[in-house]
Amino acid sequence: MRTGGVAVLALAAILSGCGGEPPEPAPEDTGVPTAIAPAVKAPPAAKGETVGTPMKDRVATIGVLNKRNNLEQDLEMKPGESRRLGNLVVRMAACEKTAPWERPEEEGAFVQVFVEERANVQEELAWHKVFSGWLFAKSPALNVVEHPIYDVWVKRCAMSFPGEEDSPSDDASDKSEA
Repeated sequence: MRTGGVAVLALAAILSGCGGEPPEPAPEDTGVPTAIAPAVKAPPAAKGETVGTPMKDRVATIGVLNKRNNLEQDLEMKPGESRRLGNLVVRMAACEKTAPWERPEEEGAFVQVFVEERANVQEELAWHKVFSGWLFAKSPALNVVEHPIYDVWVKRCAMSFPGEEDSPSDDASDKSEA
């Protein structure tokens, strides 16, 4: 009977350990791999041709959808920045927006997309460039990131032009929102 009591106490001790705190998750590597780390520099502005926000101060919002697990994330990036999400790296080189007086209105960004994957079953994991080009917010069909797992698109390019803050169209939109 005594060994049965010890066995019950041992079983109770084991089961009490099951209700404890879950283990800490391992940190995920979000650093850009050195194989693709050289940053794409924003194109230099020609002297006297700079209109609006300087390239280095512009901010693009880029949407990323992982179709495998249906997770969407917005990345706010400046030209020359790279961001890693698991086995995906998005690099943004430039972002542009048409001036308020130009039609049609459009916003876009020059983006490069890299994915760490195998070319075939026998090969090791390696970084592959799956897209390099301009993506447009209002015309997403002009250029498409074609990948079975990831969708990447531009939502907006935050920049301004001289005199834009005094524009009558801005005043009308402020009144309609109030």
